[in-house]
Amino acid sequence: MALVVRSVAQLAGISLSLLGWVLSCLTNYLPQWKNLNLDLNEMENWTMGLWQVCVVQEEGGTQCKDFESFLALPAELRISRILMFLSNGLGLLGLLASGFGLDCLRVGETRPGLKKGLLILGGTALWAAGVATLVPVSWVAHMTVQEFWDETMPEIVPRWEFGEALFLGWSAGFSLLLGGCLLNCVACVTQAVPAPGPYAVVETQCHRQHLEMKKAHLKV
Repeated sequence: MALVVRSVAQLAGISLSLLGWVLSCLTNYLPQWKNLNLDLNEMENWTMGLWQVCVVQEEGGTQCKDFESFLALPAELRISRILMFLSNGLGLLGLLASGFGLDCLRVGETRPGLKKGLLILGGTALWAAGVATLVPVSWVAHMTVQEFWDETMPEIVPRWEFGEALFLGWSAGFSLLLGGCLLNCVACVTQAVPAPGPYAVVETQCHRQHLEMKKAHLKV
């Protein structure tokens, strides 16, 4: 029963982490971090992401233009680019390490300490990836709120608002956090039970022979 609960928890953790990593990659490249609706021209909407700004027109479709200079970007966008790249890299590393540490894989089953270490390493990397996703998304959201309620700007000037990518990024960050924490808890709290197979049979036979030799030695 304990083995079943452990396997289900591991699969739940790796599934949440995989979902969070995919959403994080999408958040990184989607241009909908900010939305701008023009009251004077309701048929035209502007969107901004980490890499480009787009104009969405009902008749002319969508036109996007990449940012030409990294240094000309606001500080929150520059740091967000770096953190999102870090999040994607840590998420991939965490998924690979956690995948090899799962009990359902026969890789390294004779070395439970190694599998436990891989699971903890992967869970920690996924947890860090979640933090690296939540920080830039929350920072951009905070700056958007500040600019929206800036009293020094005339009321006639359009204001940027939250885009869909921010909500996607929050979902990605919390999924990575929950998945990484779940994998770490499973690795630290429960003890893996060796899966039945040829290696387990050989190990059991050797253990029986060792006990028999020990009993024979005591009789002598």
